[in-house]
Amino acid sequence: MIWNFQLGIVPLPINMLPFINTTASLTFLLTGVPGLEAFHTWISIPFCCLYATALSGNSMILFVIITEPSLHEPMYYFLSMLSTTDLGLSISTLVTMLGIFWFNAREISFNACLAQMFFIQLFTVMESSVLLAMAFDRFVAISNPLRYATILTESRIAQIGVVIVTRGTVILTPMVVLLKRLSYCSSHVLHHSYCFHPDVMKLSCTDTKVNSAVGLAALISTAGVDSIFILLSYVLIIKTVLSIASPMERQKAFSTCISHIGAVAIFYIPLISLSFVHRFGKQAPPYVHTLIANAYLLIPPVMNPIIYSVKTKQIRKAVLKVLLPKGS
Repeated sequence: MIWNFQLGIVPLPINMLPFINTTASLTFLLTGVPGLEAFHTWISIPFCCLYATALSGNSMILFVIITEPSLHEPMYYFLSMLSTTDLGLSISTLVTMLGIFWFNAREISFNACLAQMFFIQLFTVMESSVLLAMAFDRFVAISNPLRYATILTESRIAQIGVVIVTRGTVILTPMVVLLKRLSYCSSHVLHHSYCFHPDVMKLSCTDTKVNSAVGLAALISTAGVDSIFILLSYVLIIKTVLSIASPMERQKAFSTCISHIGAVAIFYIPLISLSFVHRFGKQAPPYVHTLIANAYLLIPPVMNPIIYSVKTKQIRKAVLKVLLPKGS
């Protein structure tokens, strides 16, 4: 309320109320697939298959790398980091997504929403960072094979892992914490089956320019910077490979990068597709946005174990050794 000497007490417009909702009691409503609510049970079947594939595949990769001594090399240590981030990314969305499809459990508290958002973003940023580290690993292996083991020691790889986690945490914490300063006085319905930073911002009735700027800076300083350095790494790798005299050796050197190129493609192509749909696909049905957003988070965890099991001979042999023991 405000006091006007001519009119008396006048209600303050809703978009000027700074604390219309306290974040402690705030609840959001998640959305499944808009327009297809009647088919959520059926839609859950392919999603369950994707989650089962992602969880079992990445767990298997981690298991064979830990238990197989021949895989205790830099390349496979980085692959284990990639599988760990994929597991974290899958688990971060599993509960809310299947909860909506199976039980129509749409409610999520504000703090739980922030926690889910933080971990989804953290594992996404970590995946981008790991892909960059793997590009560096391939560059060192091809350009300086004699010093490969001395450059990428176990302690140095552990340090890289710590830097990856720290970098993501430091960059993303302000983005998530700044959402607490906003007031939420419009609809509490989110447009995805998980908490997505732009979605939550749109529900605020206060100025979100700072939040948008911090979110954009986080995106540019993580996936944007990583993609540039990954591209630069492959320019240097191609230059090194072309300098090799033997065609057979050139083919062998480049073949070690195929799996990583596939992992980079399935990470960045859905990300770019999602950006294009949000920007240019405003006429598309709502379920198209939702399905692409869900695919963006599910495709890398599902496809990475498949790519590395098919394209990497050592991983394939180790997996078959576990699945088909000699005694069976």
